[in-house]
Amino acid sequence: MSSFSGKLNHRISITTQRWKNNRTVIQLAHQVNSNSLLLKHEKRESGAVVTKPVAFFNASTRLTGISLNAAFSLLASLGLQMSGVPIVRFGCKRGMSRCVLGTDRTDPSKMPPCKECIAQSRSLYSDSLVIPFTYKSNPFLTDSVKDLSLDQLYGYEVSTPVESGLGTLIPSPMMMPIGQLVLPSIRWILRRHHLQDDESTRFIYRQYILSANHVAKEFSTFLDKVNPHAVVLFNGQFFPEAVARWVCMQRGIRAVTHEVGLQPFSAFFTTGEATAYPLHVPDDFALNDAQNKRLDDYLSQRFQGQFSMAGIRFWSEMNGLNEAFLSHTAGFRQIVPVFTNVIFDTSQLHSNVVFPHMFAWLDLVLDIVREHPETLFVLRAHPDETRPGKTSQESVSQWVTQNHIDALPNLIFVDSNQSHSSYDLIQRSKFVLVYNSTIGLEASIMGIPVVSAGRARYTQLPTVFFPSTLQEYLQQVNALLDAHEISVPPEFKYNARRFLYYQLFRSSLPLSDYLEEDGIWPGFVRLKKFSPQSLTPTNSPAINAIYKGIFENGDFLLDSVL
Repeated sequence: MSSFSGKLNHRISITTQRWKNNRTVIQLAHQVNSNSLLLKHEKRESGAVVTKPVAFFNASTRLTGISLNAAFSLLASLGLQMSGVPIVRFGCKRGMSRCVLGTDRTDPSKMPPCKECIAQSRSLYSDSLVIPFTYKSNPFLTDSVKDLSLDQLYGYEVSTPVESGLGTLIPSPMMMPIGQLVLPSIRWILRRHHLQDDESTRFIYRQYILSANHVAKEFSTFLDKVNPHAVVLFNGQFFPEAVARWVCMQRGIRAVTHEVGLQPFSAFFTTGEATAYPLHVPDDFALNDAQNKRLDDYLSQRFQGQFSMAGIRFWSEMNGLNEAFLSHTAGFRQIVPVFTNVIFDTSQLHSNVVFPHMFAWLDLVLDIVREHPETLFVLRAHPDETRPGKTSQESVSQWVTQNHIDALPNLIFVDSNQSHSSYDLIQRSKFVLVYNSTIGLEASIMGIPVVSAGRARYTQLPTVFFPSTLQEYLQQVNALLDAHEISVPPEFKYNARRFLYYQLFRSSLPLSDYLEEDGIWPGFVRLKKFSPQSLTPTNSPAINAIYKGIFENGDFLLDSVL
């Protein structure tokens, strides 16, 4: 078979599978509409409205196919419909000059694939009330940003009239920090934190500002028409949803954001910022024997590398420490691993409170390494840095090369594609340095001291050492390096276990009964066969948590089972 024929057959296979997946969604939507409590109530009460609608908007979760977060939004909306809640969608119909997923960073002038995206939306939102928006250029704004420098674009603001919930115009227009609202999207699509001041970057920045401003304007009009009880958005960091959330906050409308949970096919919903993972663990919550066993069973799998995140499994296998490494360590007094993150990840915005960014932290760590030749430091790059299609353009590997790390006898670099066991390394360590990596939480559970340089999900509780200033950080690390023995506060391990349990079994809303891998793209899914009745709060713990979170001021947590 020729290369061309093989590619053609592969393309046909993908197209056929996508069509089947979309047909399943369309059929389910028809069934939901036929079985929803809202329809039954309207027939009985002559069209009486049960409640104010809930609005859904996610323009940044997929182009074609069904990503995890696109599926979470879809299932949540269908579950609410089954409960009698009117749903209305704010739908992108060529609504931006450039969107995040539709941007080609190698050719920013290339237009987004709107035709394919709109076709996918038509399948996902069949039998739904969709209010679309289409992009219209703003000559005044276009002219005002055309000659701005990168620094000026960072701080750019626009004046946005904001109406109250009663539809009356608030006298003083709000200044929307649009330059900052689009910045996480630019860093994400360019796969870097430090933007290059070139025309390509400035072009994307200008287009995102123009598009974000249009989304804000159209979304404000949408809210005027719909007056929703709440708005459900993808994570709130990508600019379409970020400006929508900003508009909601100015109007006092409840905005709910969602992201992937810690369990496979699970979602996290919150009225806060989903990428910050706000999670309240009650002071009086303590794990019982059954809960401890449940957590230990999970950790046993995790420590063997048997886990995935956002539908991606990073290691096909995890190797132990080899003899060459173990022999090398014999010449040092102690071992300190250093675990990094992906610099452009949307979680980094919340982490940069002590250091301006992760590489500023690594620069300080490098000074510490040079001052402590008796200590072997093992620098480990995050496995997501080299994920196909998402490869970092500002990586730890590049930083290592630029700083001539190979010349330092007391530092070993483990790149992102090397599958050595981090857990074996942690067990041999005196303490661990992290920025905001989840492995810091796991190391604390293993009883190893951890110093976190960035705000992490788990620093909401006393789980690790988390100095509040750069000077305190330096003092803390040096004190641990010099100490003969380290006294770890007992509450660190206790709180770490409590927090991880809540992440896994209370805040990660299980949707695996409805989803499975689509077999086409990693991280993309298709619907299983199930009845629409299984999506009601009575039958679905996840939908129940979402319903209570929206209508009963709930915390979007599962009811405790164990």
